[in-house]
Amino acid sequence: EVPLVESGGGLVQAGGSLILSCAASGFIFDDYAIGWFRQAPGKEREGVACISSYDGSTYYADSVKGRFTISRDNAKNAGYLQMNSLKPEDTAVYYCAASLNYCGDSCCKDVYMHYWGKGTLVTVSS
Repeated sequence: EVPLVESGGGLVQAGGSLILSCAASGFIFDDYAIGWFRQAPGKEREGVACISSYDGSTYYADSVKGRFTISRDNAKNAGYLQMNSLKPEDTAVYYCAASLNYCGDSCCKDVYMHYWGKGTLVTVSS
């Protein structure tokens, strides 16, 4: 069973919006911070946004601040990434991840994540 399943990716024009969803199963979702990561062709995977499990505090990479919003719904075991004002440089495979050892902004990194989804492709055309 895949612990995290992403959905909502697709092709969108620059300036458009998408909402990515992450469905979790097989672990106690409430205990885990949720993160969204992305990997563009030829680039390393980077943390886009994270949300803690205990106080809902959020972290955003500078490249997406003011455009992306991360949220979670513990009742639905789900996480979301609202992406607005999309740019061609946002094109990447987006991954949902979950961390039991999240410590805040400095822990929104893939090494701190325990579960991963398989990713969903977001393509932004110019």
